[in-house]
Amino acid sequence: MRTALARLGIALALIGALSGAASASSALQPFQMIRSLQLVQDRIANGDHAALPMQRKLLEMIDERMRNATPDDLADQRNLSALLVYAMSGGNPVTLDLALSKLDAENPSKPLADALRAYLGGNFQAARDVLATIAPATLDDHAPFVALVKGTVLSNDEPDAALVNLDTARLLAPGTLVEEAALRRALLIAVSASKPDVFARTSSAYVRRFLRSPYASQFAEAFVSGLAAMHASLDAGEMADILAWMTPEQAETIALRMSRQAAIANDPVMITFAERLARGEAAQDPRALLYSNLGGVATPQVADTLTTLQSIDRSRLSEGDRALLDAATDIAQTVVDRPDVPQAATAIPAAIDPETTSDTDSYISSTRAKLDAIDRLLEGSN
Repeated sequence: MRTALARLGIALALIGALSGAASASSALQPFQMIRSLQLVQDRIANGDHAALPMQRKLLEMIDERMRNATPDDLADQRNLSALLVYAMSGGNPVTLDLALSKLDAENPSKPLADALRAYLGGNFQAARDVLATIAPATLDDHAPFVALVKGTVLSNDEPDAALVNLDTARLLAPGTLVEEAALRRALLIAVSASKPDVFARTSSAYVRRFLRSPYASQFAEAFVSGLAAMHASLDAGEMADILAWMTPEQAETIALRMSRQAAIANDPVMITFAERLARGEAAQDPRALLYSNLGGVATPQVADTLTTLQSIDRSRLSEGDRALLDAATDIAQTVVDRPDVPQAATAIPAAIDPETTSDTDSYISSTRAKLDAIDRLLEGSN
């Protein structure tokens, strides 16, 4: 295991190279440069956004060093492992091809290298066939990266096997950008494969460890999608506890997006679920009140819905949401003020009561048109 002190010393040496001459950089071995990259990436995973430019610069330097690597360089297993880590850390596939062309065809790492070339080229099937014979835990420093890639290429066709490999990646590299990425990919699998237990466990692990990551917005996208897709199978209280780990602004954003999704779906169960997610000030946000009450315009409680809609502070809504509020208030008011039409009006012959039947048809047509208008507004602003 590399100690933090040793890794810091290597990073400082490379930072010196960044501010010095190119010859200083070329004096470093590839494995030393990769260790520095990993240190920077770990800082990024833990919320140090200022390290992002350093990561880009390091990747540029490592790319140049890998292009100029000699067969003797790659004969050192540490450097070969570094090349594979580089490839799986957003490296240039062209550079990988160039470096591998200098590799002995009998090198035992060549099958894995070929699998990574297929992966970077988008050929997941070819990569999966080779990786099926490789156990990541038996590898060197690149083991967690291989587990991450293996989990990725299996995600569509073998979600359970993919999750096992992503768990392996996390176990081999806890607290790193590898674990952060593994959690995000596991969350996507949980949503696509409809695994609420995995979704809850993975979401909880992510918000407790990596909420400050610059990639947390990708987690939020998958989290909202999972809430919407699996709301009937999830515990709203447990999901609200997950939101409690977030900042008030983050939790409010998630709750509001869920409320909007529920309003678009016009699903009473989903609306109730979204309401349980919103706690404290978020529950009183004018947008949350608007979204959660849109479905009420077509219920027996329409009078209460109208009162709530009329109490919403328009000045705190966007232009699109004000249009939604106007449309919802208009239809709720129409329902409340509708003429007292007999419930059996449709059974009364038109010749006996033509005016009542005409009023009913007109009212229904008008109401449907306004509901359709609300649907269009919601879809257009989603």
